[in-house]
Amino acid sequence: MTVSTTPGHPPPPSPSPDHHLLSPRGPLHNDCPSDYLTMADPVRPTTPDRVSRSSFSSIRETESTLTQTFTHSKLSSYVVSDEEAIEDTTTHDTTESNTSPRPRPRDFDMIQTQTQFQPPVTQPNSKLLGYWTPAETFRGWKEIQVKGKFASKSFSDLKILNQSWSPPPTPKKVINKPKTNPPGEAPIEKLPFEILTSIINRLVLDIPPNGITRRNIDLMSLLLTSKTLHFATLESLYSRITIPHSRIFHKFLTHITAHPPLGTIVRRIDFCHFNPSQLFMSAAERSSARNLTSETLLQCLELTPHLQEFLAQEYIDDDLSADVLRKLFLGLPRIQALDFCGCSSEKFKQAFSSIVTPDWPTELSIRRLSMHKCLNLPSAVFETILPRVTKLTHLDLAGTRVTDAALAAIPATARISHLNLAKCKLLSARAVIDFLANHPAVRELKFLSLSTDARTHQMLDVDDVTELLPVLPKTLKSLSLKGSRMHASHIDLLRPLTKHLEELALGRALKLTDVNRLFVPDPPAAGEKGEDSMDIDEEPWVQPTLKFIDLSDFWGAELDLPYLFSRDCVMLRQQSEPLEVIEVAEDGFKRVSKSHGALKQIGWRTSEVGSRGWLVRNELSGGVKDDGCRGWKMGAENWGMRKIPVARAEVGGMYGFMMFGRKL
Repeated sequence: MTVSTTPGHPPPPSPSPDHHLLSPRGPLHNDCPSDYLTMADPVRPTTPDRVSRSSFSSIRETESTLTQTFTHSKLSSYVVSDEEAIEDTTTHDTTESNTSPRPRPRDFDMIQTQTQFQPPVTQPNSKLLGYWTPAETFRGWKEIQVKGKFASKSFSDLKILNQSWSPPPTPKKVINKPKTNPPGEAPIEKLPFEILTSIINRLVLDIPPNGITRRNIDLMSLLLTSKTLHFATLESLYSRITIPHSRIFHKFLTHITAHPPLGTIVRRIDFCHFNPSQLFMSAAERSSARNLTSETLLQCLELTPHLQEFLAQEYIDDDLSADVLRKLFLGLPRIQALDFCGCSSEKFKQAFSSIVTPDWPTELSIRRLSMHKCLNLPSAVFETILPRVTKLTHLDLAGTRVTDAALAAIPATARISHLNLAKCKLLSARAVIDFLANHPAVRELKFLSLSTDARTHQMLDVDDVTELLPVLPKTLKSLSLKGSRMHASHIDLLRPLTKHLEELALGRALKLTDVNRLFVPDPPAAGEKGEDSMDIDEEPWVQPTLKFIDLSDFWGAELDLPYLFSRDCVMLRQQSEPLEVIEVAEDGFKRVSKSHGALKQIGWRTSEVGSRGWLVRNELSGGVKDDGCRGWKMGAENWGMRKIPVARAEVGGMYGFMMFGRKL
């Protein structure tokens, strides 16, 4: 048998008798065709259409508008027909001749693979033991024919095939890293300082979760962010200081002592949440700790020269020495708001009396002043202070010994919008009416309280109320006549006021039928139903704007519950909207609470805090919601406050109790 060779390559040596021609299936048998190793490539049947073609147990996505739809096939189209070797149509002359035609390139690849037998080293003549190895002419496994074609591939061939038919490698996405802004160039740092401060103020917690828990942790984190945020956060962190206990005050004082510039940021010092029992069992124990004393408080005021608001209360009245009070009134040129709510200790009285002298300056910078429940301060204190508050806007003198002379001495340049004269027993009705009717400082009143406890004192009788109501300004939003003696005729005088009032506290001697007239027009009289009634000009009915009405002076049977729940009364009906809150007396609240089911049916519920109780509408018609926030309420959201706030802040602590927890 002649083996074709390629030009330039020597012919392979003739196989020895010990060599046998091998195929991948083993040695050739005698019955195997002689041209088995020279068969041409088989021809595969025509490839089926790609749409119906599938591999073994394949799952294909169906081109459908439905999500997650597939087709499934268990058999492959490759097994439809058997693959058979097809004999090559070209025959080669097997006679050895030098004149044989030049073989085609296909013939050069048809090189037979030879093997040789290697006997064992220990028995070189053995024909049984040993192993077969490729001959020296073996060029690699790719030369071995399978079914008449070269099907074996080497690693290099497989690698090339993979590179030819595999999809191109997915290019790596170049992730554009966010541009790092240089220090101080971040977008938030370029905001105006006022806007940035307003954003950071949202993180400030005026009221901590409880007295000794750390608060404002978010602000502490902002301090470490950047220089711009650091300075803006310092503004929010130190501008309004809330002191819930003496340890916080000691920490604050230590910081501003070590860093005096921080003290210049402080605008408010708030003690309304102060509670000494959170850390100490007694006042003596607190005093021995020396965290908050009159000396440390004075030192704090010296380090905060730009202070504008100082909010005190009865728990620190012993620490308000004469030097501290003198500093507050005369030593802080920017002070605008002072609150001494509930301060009535003997030390406080003596300290205040000692500093009040005629040599005070003629004008004080105070705009908002609260002496709420400063019960024992002498009248001379008010007669000295009130003539000097030329820019006064908020004045709370509830429960004090203010006199007619002190009230009349308020400068005409003042613009009082909030005035609380509740339970001022030394004031006369005549002086109060003249002041409200003629004084230029009260022409734009929004809040007015003339409340008294009818059991112990009465300032306004029926005639006084009749004279007072027509002179009240139209700017009024809250009016309290609690404790005064009223008459049914006052309803006609109150109706014009209810068109702009949102809070109204009524006095004694009225009936629920009288109060009901505030919310519905009067039916026409019998004599007015004729033709002559057409000549009478009647003003169209305007629904009142009342959100809160106080009926706490309706004692016992005066609060007629059967009438209140009847169809004749509209106060609990939709016709009374936007009315949301009705305050009742303590005994009346106990009776109403027993009618919980009836209240729920008509859309009302009960609510109480301290010694006060209310009926509250669940929801206004149309799903309208009112959070109760008003500018004139200075941060309060609930209705019926008894104390005037002098700083815009969240209501809580002692101030919250005085505003909503006490009867007066």
